[in-house]
Amino acid sequence: MARSVNKVTLIGNVGGPPDVRTTAGGSQVAKVSLATSWTFNDRSGNQQEKTQWHRLTFFGKLADVVEQWVGKGDRLYIEGRLEYSTTEADGVTRYWTDIIVNEMVMLGSRDRDSSGGGRPQQRQSRSASQPSKPRKPITEPEDDIPF
Repeated sequence: MARSVNKVTLIGNVGGPPDVRTTAGGSQVAKVSLATSWTFNDRSGNQQEKTQWHRLTFFGKLADVVEQWVGKGDRLYIEGRLEYSTTEADGVTRYWTDIIVNEMVMLGSRDRDSSGGGRPQQRQSRSASQPSKPRKPITEPEDDIPF
C-alpha cells in the first residue's frame, strides 16, 4: 500500500488575538490567523511583498497554550495538516482551508524588547464566560527547528 503525506510547515506572525471556544465535550479549540510573507522583484525591477493568510486550528492542550501565551504579532513555527470544509448560509457556499496544528514553537513577539530575553507575560483568558482555573507553568520549548 502506498503512503500519502498531508503536512504543512509555516513560520509567520499571528494576525490577531486567538478565538478560543469550548466544545460540548469540554475540550478547548483555538483559532488563529497566521501571516506569511515573501518578497520578489516585479517585471520593472521594483521589489514587491506578498502576504498570505492562513487559518490555524488548535485542539486540546495546544489550544490551552495558545489561549494563555499567543497574541497578535507573535512569531510561530507550526506543523500540521490541511483540512478542507464548506459552509452554506443564505444559499451561498463558502469553502475553507484550515491547518490543524499538531506542533508549535513560539519564536518571539513583535512587542517584546529587542534584547530577546525574558518570558512573555501571561495573557488574560479571552473568554469571560469561563471560570478561571489554575494553570501549570509552561516551559519555553527548546529550539529544535529542523533547518
